[in-house]
Amino acid sequence: MTMPMRSLSMSLGLALLVIALPAGAQTPAKKTSAADAPATTMAPPAKKVDLPTPPPNYEYATQGRRDPFISLINHGHEGKDTGAATAKRAEGVPGMLTGELTVRGIVQTRGAWVAMVAGPDGKVYTVRAGDRLADGVIRSVNATTVIVLQEVNDPLSLEKQREVRKFLRGGGDVK
Repeated sequence: MTMPMRSLSMSLGLALLVIALPAGAQTPAKKTSAADAPATTMAPPAKKVDLPTPPPNYEYATQGRRDPFISLINHGHEGKDTGAATAKRAEGVPGMLTGELTVRGIVQTRGAWVAMVAGPDGKVYTVRAGDRLADGVIRSVNATTVIVLQEVNDPLSLEKQREVRKFLRGGGDVK
């Protein structure tokens, strides 16, 4: 090998060494865990506040308010044994609610209209004007409609009765 060739190969080897040396000299970065993280990135721990404890003989007085932890859907009677018998509705037409009536047919007998209504039990009953329901009274019956005067059991409502029309051909109308 000649001298220029040797110096060229030596300078080329030195250049490669200079380039590779900084890459090999680097050490891999340490993996830091959450415990090793600096305190500036973490929020300081919240101070624990001791809540006052009620006295041992403390009892919550409802004073007419409802218990907020009892379900409103089941009216809070699940799991409670009230001991009193639940109110049982009467059999037949006097035990039906206005919303449970379905008009199946209307006929005229001896000059008066009579409606055939189906109840929630699937049976068909005949009703005339003046017959009582569980929540109202049959006001009138005509060729296409049974009109019920329903008693409103809502303390916030200004009206205490409303007129409900039950049509022979489906649908219902409230006035």
